[in-house]
Amino acid sequence: MTPRRVLILSASMGAGHDGVARELARRLTRDGAHVQVIDVIRLLPLRLGPLLRWWYRTTVQRTPLVYEIVYQVFFVRGSPVSPLARLAARRLTALLARERPTEVVSAFHLAAQITGLMRDRGTLTAHSTVLVTDFALHRLWLHPGNDRYLCPTPETARQATAATHRPAAAYAPLARPAFHTPPHPTGRLVLVSAGAWGVGQVTRTARVLAASGRYTPVVLCAGNTRLRRRLTAAGLGQALGWRDDLPDLMARAYALVDNAAGLTCVEAFAAGLPVVSYRPIPGHGRAGAHAMARAGLTTFAPDPAALLTALDRLADPRHRAHRTAPATALFTAPPAETLTGDPREENPAPAGGA
Repeated sequence: MTPRRVLILSASMGAGHDGVARELARRLTRDGAHVQVIDVIRLLPLRLGPLLRWWYRTTVQRTPLVYEIVYQVFFVRGSPVSPLARLAARRLTALLARERPTEVVSAFHLAAQITGLMRDRGTLTAHSTVLVTDFALHRLWLHPGNDRYLCPTPETARQATAATHRPAAAYAPLARPAFHTPPHPTGRLVLVSAGAWGVGQVTRTARVLAASGRYTPVVLCAGNTRLRRRLTAAGLGQALGWRDDLPDLMARAYALVDNAAGLTCVEAFAAGLPVVSYRPIPGHGRAGAHAMARAGLTTFAPDPAALLTALDRLADPRHRAHRTAPATALFTAPPAETLTGDPREENPAPAGGA
């Protein structure tokens, strides 16, 4: 029997995709697979990958309206195949020839386009699974050349099948085991998430919380040292950099106020921590925040008064349990590591013609 060899394609765009990829790799390795994680950004020639990452980070931080326009034009309404996918396919072909994986898992939308394109061309013979990490499914995740889609909710799975005519299923969120700790809130500490790059209007959020006199903001600044210094100088609660004890912080927190709809939300779901979306970053952040709220996973607060009202209501244990129940239910779906690969055949054929 051919040993199971899994290639996971992630992306160093923030930390969410890499975090999901690492956790999936840990679980697959535990189950006996040989796993390699590749940053798809490194597959782009002419240093286009670092340039793309710099452009994305700079645009979200400085000109968010521009990123919102780009998201609507290219992610929501644009072509399902990015020119970047064609550029990266050649390098991935060389990598596949060396590594010879039996399956490929894409945890980033550009990776999903590359593998779908290659399956259609017949240059990828390994089974291709797309692990969707966004709660708002956009076109760039969807390529009918891929074999299977794993999605964060049953609704996104239905959307994926309708768009690609490929099998799709919901998977349990990929949060590290440490986050599955019984909550024990101490006081009114409210975590404020700003993503891996510390972006968005989190200073305003911290100011609203601190001014209320009812909540102590703890801002997760991650790698943004400038934001951390600014918050500390303003006396707006605690401003934290990268932390290894985030599971413990979530277990002790009263709530999470989030602006990115990414991995931090998933970790909060695992911790049983209520999530309120407020001032989401443009593009996928805003779309994801609205999608999670429609699914009942979070509360969307459109203004400061709504934010404080949403937090105040969490003091009622019954309401708190009601708000966290839908997110907790996500973990009853099958684990992602049990859904990858093709159980029907050891050496799957390409999804499309050569």
